[in-house]
Order: sequence, then structure tokens, then C-alpha cells
Amino acid sequence: MTSEADSAPGPRAGAWTSAEAEVLGRAVLRAPSVHNTQPWTVEPIAGAVVLRERTDVALPRHDPDRRDLVMSCGAALANLELAVRVLGRRADVTILPDTAHPEVLARIDATATAQPSDSDLRRFSAITTRRSQRARFTGAPVGPRLVEQVARAAVTTGAQAVPLPDAGELAALFGHAARAIRDDGAYQREIALWTIRDEASHRHGAGLGRTVVPGGEFPWAGLVRRTTDLPELPVLRSRLAAETFLLFLTTDDGRADHVHAGYALERCWLEAIARGLAVAVLTQPLHVPEVRSALCEDRGLPGFPQALMRLGRTSRIAPPSLRRGLGEVPIGQRGSES
Repeated sequence: MTSEADSAPGPRAGAWTSAEAEVLGRAVLRAPSVHNTQPWTVEPIAGAVVLRERTDVALPRHDPDRRDLVMSCGAALANLELAVRVLGRRADVTILPDTAHPEVLARIDATATAQPSDSDLRRFSAITTRRSQRARFTGAPVGPRLVEQVARAAVTTGAQAVPLPDAGELAALFGHAARAIRDDGAYQREIALWTIRDEASHRHGAGLGRTVVPGGEFPWAGLVRRTTDLPELPVLRSRLAAETFLLFLTTDDGRADHVHAGYALERCWLEAIARGLAVAVLTQPLHVPEVRSALCEDRGLPGFPQALMRLGRTSRIAPPSLRRGLGEVPIGQRGSES
């Protein structure tokens, strides 16, 4: 994983200050995650920073293989790397650096100084304004050049973002997945457990606020719930045909690939936000096995599909999701300055 700012190592960087550690933690806090579980911890250490997964917030029904959980950590890694770069350090990323500790998903060595690139600064600025647009887009077109610019942000990340033309042809697959998810009682009970109903009286640090994920029509509702309206196939086909989709693919389907997929997804997401687009990400359909396999087989696409991204334009800003406190993100700052 490299960026335009990579160059020969410069002068050595010192230990993290408390202010720098806060920048790292706040960048990770704003990363997207499955059901807003925020399944990560961050540890700044002398000359490096370590990203670990949290398995105590797993979703056994939605995500039995923890694919989305690890992708969420990959998205957090993208934010963390950007924070390291804007702090004036070279970021050398290693995925799964310690086989004896599989919960350590990534390590960023940051002992050398380096100037961030313009794209690093642009994407880092987008971290605070990034939102999940769980509503209908305006319908204004997203030109192919703009789609290409967003997809290009995934280059060299270990995953690829592939535009899906003729998205209306996905209607049968999406409809099948939506019906399977809506009718799965255990799945719906799990979503309910992670839905916050008392936002006005209690600010939870994780989970899906009812105001952030309102009910609605498919595919604009985001998550499929029991009350989600599922249109007839011709209507769904016309809706999808008016949408712009990117599909994130990896060459294999292991933990490292899932980290790469989440990392690529967040880089594209931030690039899209920086260019004035609205974004929604779908992974629910890909948790229906026959849909996931058919998606690539029908289109002759290489690799394993990990996530779908909707790109569009909106006239309203989505509210931010709730977040944990900063103290819950770093698990220690060994070797840091006070």
C-alpha cells in the first residue's frame, strides 16, 4: 500500500506526542463499519501504530465469517494511514504482521518523515464529512470520468473497484437477496439489537440510530428490515438502471483480502466525498451465498466480490452516525510523549 507521497526515507521521526495520538484516534473513530460496531482498537507505540480487531462486537448472523468486520478494520486502516501521512510521517503498512497474534490486522511503521501529497490532504479532509447516504439520490448523473477517478483510488491497494454498467440487470439478484434477508427472523433480531431507539435520551457510542437508518424502499433504505418495501422486479430494475455502482473485488477471499477490500473501499469513498458525490455501501446482498457467486459468474468478473458502492448526488446531508469516545479507541500509547 503506497501513495504519491512515498519517497526515500527522510529524517527520523520521534515518538508520538499526545496531540498526534489524538489525531490518529479521531481519524479511526470516523471510519465506517458494519452496523456501526466500530470493531477495532488502535495502539500508538514508539515509531509505529498497531490496528487490532475487536471480536466482542461480532455479528454471528449477518457476518458469521467476520468478513465485514475485517473489512471495517481495513477502512479504519485507510483513515489511520492518512492521519500518519498528514502528521508528516512516511507510512509503511504491513497487513497481518504477526502470525502469533492474528487479532493484529495491520502495523504502520512511521519512523521517517515525509510530506503528504495533495491527494492525502484532500482525502484526509473528507474524513470528517464522510457519511452513509441511506436515502434516494437526486438522479443527477455521475459521469464515467468521475466514476473512473473514484475507482482509481483503489489502485495498488490489493483490491480493485470495478464499475458495473447495466446495473438494472442486478435486479433479480438484489430482489432475491432482499427477500431472503427480510424473511430471516434471526437476522432481523440481530439488526434490532444493534438499533438505537432512545437517541434523544441516551447517546450510545455504537450501533444504528433510527434517525440515521430510517425505513424506506429498496434499494435506498440501506439495510433490509421487515418493514422495507420490496418493489416488483420491473420497478427494481428501473431503479437500479438509474444508479451508478462500483463492485470491490479481491483475487482471494482470506483475511488479508478482506483488509485490502475495506482499505480500498474507504479510499474510494473519501475520494468520492472530496469530489462532491454521495455514497452508500451495500454488503447485505453478498451475504446470500448464491447471490455472491452469481454476481461474478454472470458477468465473467475475476475474483471475489466483497462490497458494492452506490455513487450519486444528494441535496441533503445525512446526519453523522454515533461514535465511541476517544478513550475507547487507543488501548495504550507505549513510548509516547506526554
